[in-house]
Amino acid sequence: MKKVVWGVLSTARIGIDQVLPSMQASPLIELRGIASRSLAAARAAAQALGIPRAYGSYEELLADPEIEAIYNPLPNNLHVPLTLKAAAAGKHVLCEKPIALSAEEARALLAASRTVCIEEAFMVRHHPQWQRARELVRAGRIGTPRAVQVFFSYFNDDPANIRNRADIGGGALYDIGCYAILAGRYLFEAEPRRVVALVDRDPAMATDRTTSALLDFGDGRQAGFTVSTQSCPFQRVQVVGTTGRIELRIPFNAPRGGAMAIAIDEGGALDGSSIQVETLPAADQYQLEAEAFSLLLRGEAAASWGLEDALAQLRVIDALWRSEQSARWEAVG
Repeated sequence: MKKVVWGVLSTARIGIDQVLPSMQASPLIELRGIASRSLAAARAAAQALGIPRAYGSYEELLADPEIEAIYNPLPNNLHVPLTLKAAAAGKHVLCEKPIALSAEEARALLAASRTVCIEEAFMVRHHPQWQRARELVRAGRIGTPRAVQVFFSYFNDDPANIRNRADIGGGALYDIGCYAILAGRYLFEAEPRRVVALVDRDPAMATDRTTSALLDFGDGRQAGFTVSTQSCPFQRVQVVGTTGRIELRIPFNAPRGGAMAIAIDEGGALDGSSIQVETLPAADQYQLEAEAFSLLLRGEAAASWGLEDALAQLRVIDALWRSEQSARWEAVG
């Protein structure tokens, strides 16, 4: 397959530390350019990563006719505007989550997606541990699935950090709660009907620093989560059924290129003695994500996660924000 030529908007840390090295390791990808509003920052990132071209503006990169696909890890409030600019320039876009701040904002991308491919970057869906967990649920290994439980937290109280700026889409729900929502949707393979939220906001920064929620998927299926930007680092996903449970122990920040293990408990011993551990092949979820998008662009794979999926995610987030205000259950949609 001819390599897909990629460009990157911004020198965001997630890109520099995680995504871009993974993309460069792929035989399907040529990472040719990186852009920043500061040419010096773009040049420094390009030199550090061995990227051939640096651009002092996003528009300059988008005007480069050799760039085919864009990775957009900009702050959340810039996801839609720059994705639209990239699409107008004829570039396909893999945009970091959340792809927009609301379902209404995301709908602006629908028209653009008729001429280019636009996808929300949830790397976890490409990791073997998530795929294996869903395979086990489908096969009935835990009986009828009843509950998905998620905890995801880290500590960051720096008011200058973009994750702590309410005006550009910071806070726990947008940053990591979206993963918890995805876990329920992915493992149940369904959409929640209604949700209720409990939100604690930082008194100075106004971002949600701890958010908990309950999602009703109908037919007795429930997903619950707590996410926090001001708690000790911790993450788990558990899916519990009528006869067993599955636990993902590092579900979101799986070591890049490392082997992972999932726990399967079909015995229910409270001391954990009935747990069986299944080790999976080493994988790089960021590389797999970028490769899947590249294969899509070359016609070598069918689309798996389009904009409709991103809209479904955002409808849940919208309902949770409404629940924060109403202090009651809110319908999704």
